Amino acid sequence: MKDKRKVHASVKDERLVEKRRDQMIKGAVSLFKQKGFHRTTTREIAKAAGFSIGTLYEYIRTKEDVLYLVCDRIYEQVRLELEELDVGEGTMESLKLGIVHYFQVMDRMQDEVLVMYQEAKSLSKDALPYVLKKEMEMVGMVEGLIQSCVDRGRLDLDSERIHLLAQNVFVQGQMWGFRRWALQKRFSLEDYMNLQIDLLFAGVIGYETHGRTGGVI
Repeated sequence: MKDKRKVHASVKDERLVEKRRDQMIKGAVSLFKQKGFHRTTTREIAKAAGFSIGTLYEYIRTKEDVLYLVCDRIYEQVRLELEELDVGEGTMESLKLGIVHYFQVMDRMQDEVLVMYQEAKSLSKDALPYVLKKEMEMVGMVEGLIQSCVDRGRLDLDSERIHLLAQNVFVQGQMWGFRRWALQKRFSLEDYMNLQIDLLFAGVIGYETHGRTGGVI
């Protein structure tokens, strides 16, 4: 991952660092949802993660480091999902598949995404730009899928429309988590993805150069 924020760990075993930070993230996300960032202590995070406060400080230096780790985890999951696709294929079906993969990440990580947005205000003035930059890099991944369709002549979109469509996709994926209290009463994840993709592609149908493709997912 490019430009990854360095979070200090005194432990040198990378696999152990990853394991402990996974535990830490899960415990912290649950606490941040319940109590908020400022009311949660590092001691509580350590207890929720299943180890001592001393052990906690072997893997982070500050409570803010946990938010960096959450941000990077979301970014990494989106990157891994989209990199598995043949983004150079440049077909409408590959674009739809990319959107499905992105929505699925947002479903799996909806608690992390919600906490990240709720607690971004808790980050320092130096830290907030990093989080916003990682978000724009995720939007850029979606832009890349759309740009591939443009490059292959499947869509006729200028850079402004490509960017705005990517932003729309990004927000619709997050909405599944932000509005889950209402949406999940009415839609399954598959229903939600199908309907959102249908609505998104209805907006670009006039820009598709080879007519509408059949099927959504």
